[in-house]
Amino acid sequence: MLSPAAPASVGKPYPSFSGAVFFFPFLWYNGKRTQNIDTKPRTGGKAKHMNITIGSDHGAVQLKETVKTVLSEYPDIHVTDVGTFGTASVDYPDIAEKVCADVTSGKADRGIVLCGTGLGISIAANKIKGIRAALCNDVFTARMSREHNNANVLALGGRVLGPGPAGEIVRVWIETEFSGAERHQRRINKMMALENK
Repeated sequence: MLSPAAPASVGKPYPSFSGAVFFFPFLWYNGKRTQNIDTKPRTGGKAKHMNITIGSDHGAVQLKETVKTVLSEYPDIHVTDVGTFGTASVDYPDIAEKVCADVTSGKADRGIVLCGTGLGISIAANKIKGIRAALCNDVFTARMSREHNNANVLALGGRVLGPGPAGEIVRVWIETEFSGAERHQRRINKMMALENK
């Protein structure tokens, strides 16, 4: 009896990397978009005077230092770092609470929070009344979080982003102002009203 014919794919090499672009477009985007990024410190950014409080857990201390270097490009921005400052394990809700306390009290105009993925600390931040935290992994969402949602806290993942993409995201988020469009303000008002339900 004849053996069944082998599938057409047998003996063929594993699909090329180009096939992975279909399934993981963000990999292609990050590689393509950031290959020529200048990660050296710059000066003269377009940002108004503001106070920013930043904090991270142990999973994003290194990226936090990178973000602080980016923020130092802006002479009118004052940065307060609430920790953590080492690799000893800490709980990201505690860091989120410290950063957001400065934002809600008016001590800081905006906040930046970081953990390994950015997920946990963004969820924690959004549990605090008055906070609109946006987890951003690209410049488009960073810009939209400010223009449309008037996000007052930026969340980043230390194990997700490299220094180049993180720098781009921070610069865009810092330099972008809320559009003030009526439709966006209306939606923000409805969003914030959910806190009281």
